[in-house]
Amino acid sequence: MADSASKPAFSPRSSRQTKAAARPLKDERATQQPPRSISRAAAPGVDSGSNPARGGPLSPKAKKTKAAQYDRFIPNRGAMDMASSQFNIARSDGERSLDGATMAYQEEVARACGVALNKRILTFKEEAPTSEKEDLRQIYSRPALKPNASTGARRRILSTPERVLDAPGLVDDYYLNLLDWSMGNMLAIGLDQSVYLWNASTGDVSSLCQLEGEAYVASVKWTADGSYLAVGTSEGDVQIWDSESQSKIRSMPGHQARVGVMSWERHILSSGCRDGSIWNHDVRVASHKVSELIAHSGEVCGLTWRSDGALLASGGNDNLVNIWDARSAVPKFTKTQHTAAVKALAWSPWQLNLLATGGGSYDRHVHFWNTTTTARLSSIDTGSQVTSIQWSSEYRELATSHGFPHNHLAIWSYPSLAKIVDIPAHDTRVLHTAISPDGQTVATAASDESLKFWRIFEARSKSGKSGKAEAISAAASGSDSYAHSAASSAGASASASLDISRPSYIR
Repeated sequence: MADSASKPAFSPRSSRQTKAAARPLKDERATQQPPRSISRAAAPGVDSGSNPARGGPLSPKAKKTKAAQYDRFIPNRGAMDMASSQFNIARSDGERSLDGATMAYQEEVARACGVALNKRILTFKEEAPTSEKEDLRQIYSRPALKPNASTGARRRILSTPERVLDAPGLVDDYYLNLLDWSMGNMLAIGLDQSVYLWNASTGDVSSLCQLEGEAYVASVKWTADGSYLAVGTSEGDVQIWDSESQSKIRSMPGHQARVGVMSWERHILSSGCRDGSIWNHDVRVASHKVSELIAHSGEVCGLTWRSDGALLASGGNDNLVNIWDARSAVPKFTKTQHTAAVKALAWSPWQLNLLATGGGSYDRHVHFWNTTTTARLSSIDTGSQVTSIQWSSEYRELATSHGFPHNHLAIWSYPSLAKIVDIPAHDTRVLHTAISPDGQTVATAASDESLKFWRIFEARSKSGKSGKAEAISAAASGSDSYAHSAASSAGASASASLDISRPSYIR
């Protein structure tokens, strides 16, 4: 058996391995060369056309491929908003851990500090400087608005009346309502103890009724079709007159004071009294009083039904506006924003739930209400006592008449509430207004005992004027027997006026 020391257990190493093992070990970290990065711009002292690995020059194609492969993006830090970048990075890291309220708060703080949100973190180059001037291209390249009632072509509104009539005996009382225009184109006006009718189509004038004793006319109101006229008296009576036969149909007494305002809703006539009560009369039955509405502590001087008959609006000398549901004797809601008597009430003809109300001398405001939500939409400080409001059915506009101190008519655009024009109407306060059935002409009566007609809502020209417009225009031109020409002090066009101190039709 051979000796184990003389024979190795493994095969002997080769001579190369033996020599390698005999050489001393070197520090590999000292001999290892760091990797070199190649960029488009070579380092100083190094030839970009040579290959350091092989020592030979590179072809142009090889140089381009090698440079594109190892190029890296270096951001332009001078063009970066570092504060916005750091905030956006922090926000993206904390979106999972923060709740929505905290993130919203941080965004608000960032906007307040001028930190831009959702901005690029890396920037290739500086942004172009923004122009401080207004970009005119955005102004003049806007699409044109669709023409409507308020943005259509500007129309000319005359500041002189088309016709002037004498109204002797008109009671100078803010709380009365003595003027109304029917759908049959008949204008009714109460002058002291009498009621007169003026036919706007023919210009004829007739006396309808004459009260007895010391009673005077306190209010007049036409039915919807213009067949009958209700007359309220200072004695508390309500009379119904047939305009065609000029005869009294019935009288409905009961009020304890004068009836200063009335409003029709089909066969129901609502009357407002000086004692603050509102009665609903059914004119078809003998027992005419069907309900009584009690909510005002002062005289009721404004009263109007909505066109659908669902709501009744009332205003009084207690500075209140009450909205009544037709099915209830309790106000649906009450508005207390006015600081003076509320006589002017008007429902919008093109928005069912829009109501305008105007206050007296110590208020001078017109408020607009949404009767569905009971919210006040907007207000106008007119600067004068508001005596009446007339909406236009042709334009998105309304006309207001005023007393002290300016005694004028004002036309407003809605909903912008921009004043279109002021018209100096009378020498004294304008007490009453009425609008023609075609919605173009407004009649005004004032304590200077004059009745004037203003064509302020003239219809847009189409194929031609309507028949009613032609009739009113013909009547406004006047006949020689009822009108004469008078030059105005401002050199305006002449207006028609009755050239007598008391009209011949008064007996």
